[in-house]
Amino acid sequence: MQNLPIEQYSTLLAEKQQKLTALLAPFDAPTLEVFASETSHFRMRAEFRIWHEQGDFYHIMFDQESKQRYRIDQFPIASKLINQMMQALLPLLKQHNVLTRRLFQIDYLSTLSNKIIVSLLYHKALDEKWQQAAIWLKKQLMAQGFDVQIIGRASKQKICLEQDFVDEVLPVKNRHYIYRQVENSFTQPNAKVNCKMLEWAIDCTKNSQGDLLELYCGNGNFSIALAQNFRKVLATEIAKPSVNAAQFNIAANQIDNLQIIRMSAEDFTQAMNGVRAFNRLKGIDLKDYQCNTIFVDPPRAGLDAATVKLVQNYERILYISCNPHTLCENLQELTKTHRIEKAALFDQFPYTEHMEAGVWLIRKSN
Repeated sequence: MQNLPIEQYSTLLAEKQQKLTALLAPFDAPTLEVFASETSHFRMRAEFRIWHEQGDFYHIMFDQESKQRYRIDQFPIASKLINQMMQALLPLLKQHNVLTRRLFQIDYLSTLSNKIIVSLLYHKALDEKWQQAAIWLKKQLMAQGFDVQIIGRASKQKICLEQDFVDEVLPVKNRHYIYRQVENSFTQPNAKVNCKMLEWAIDCTKNSQGDLLELYCGNGNFSIALAQNFRKVLATEIAKPSVNAAQFNIAANQIDNLQIIRMSAEDFTQAMNGVRAFNRLKGIDLKDYQCNTIFVDPPRAGLDAATVKLVQNYERILYISCNPHTLCENLQELTKTHRIEKAALFDQFPYTEHMEAGVWLIRKSN
């Protein structure tokens, strides 16, 4: 997508609003709050294949429908920092055959705090010569003003010249939150829309009584921002790099009422229901928590049946969804016990069919 249809953005967003409104209509949802994206340079990460041709090479992508490759020199979806790095990186790579030979992909992860990770992926083993050339590459990029981390990847190999993370700083409601983002781990792709999601979640849960339980917490993106509204927060996450990043983020943001447990939502559901005991819960007394609010941001498949039942035990449910269709499947059960108090559309992915949705549910009074 070389040229963005910026003049069509408001029309495309209105179409998404109509679609999501129609999907939520059977559940008596209130009028959607709509949170727009910037119309260009909104995506903080990008991945490109590398095409080698007659001694030259360049970034390419594949058209999803035709499967045809097309050359990418500018990528207006991606952050300005990624575009600047794309222009600076390739001429430098071309100066070292060891950096270009069997290079098949480049991944970029950028931040609003002006830091960037460049991951170079190869179909060859990386040796000392590659490492020396990569050190030279990093020095050249830093001399051009980039705050950059270089990572080399090959089969069963990962070489970090310094570190495999960058620290993002997000402005949310007159406060700045630090979030460690680890290469090859999930991060919210549209940072400014993520800030709007966090602000909406804070507004939904303000004046809350009691404690918060969060499933699928990732690097603590939501739980860290929401901790201000609760006495205590208990959060679960299965991916080890995300848990480690979350622990750093808790300390960096001086959050003293949030505990992260490394386990899956399914296992935690079994622990809460007394089905099984887990060593990872040793030293944590679940009875210390009076969680009457639960937050879920599940994968595209939505919540499994057992987790839906668990979620219904809570007075208030905050549900962020990257797939409104599985959200609606879950709402068929959830709205038997809860009503939708607030609903939102977050345009994380402009110019696509993709919709990010949020619902705030309150238990119905008998």
